[in-house]
Amino acid sequence: MNAQGKVFKYGDNIDTDVIIPARYLNSSDPAELATHCMEDIDKTFTEKVHQGDILVGLKNFGCGSSREHAPIAIKAAGISCVIAETFARIFFRNSINIGLPILECPEAAAEIQDGDTVRVDFSTGVIQDLTQNKEYKAQPFPPFMQKIIEAGGLINYVNQNG
Repeated sequence: MNAQGKVFKYGDNIDTDVIIPARYLNSSDPAELATHCMEDIDKTFTEKVHQGDILVGLKNFGCGSSREHAPIAIKAAGISCVIAETFARIFFRNSINIGLPILECPEAAAEIQDGDTVRVDFSTGVIQDLTQNKEYKAQPFPPFMQKIIEAGGLINYVNQNG
């Protein structure tokens, strides 16, 4: 499984309240959540993002409250992958649960720039910055986690595999 897209880069400690502000948590509809994704940090994010684009953050991406709404909003907005130096553990788990691929790679997170085009191979963990002609190596997910992501999340995986 691969992803390729334009990068939207943000800094340290991007919390779940920034990813999807609490005032929109009265909806669980992914399409509705997507329309408000990142709006408190980047008002034009949803106008600029295209299917397959990639988010890059630095340290502690997804910190804050443990709501699943945050990775759901990111995925529904069209983001195919999030790369960061580190992720908050609950965000990491929620992302896998809903089938949003995320990769920890400090070097890639530091060097990839906003607007770069990046390709990711989830089976090998290779991240290619096509704009800068650089390659990075993240730890790929174990095969069972790749299967959960490919199925679109844990519930889909369980339903498909009994």
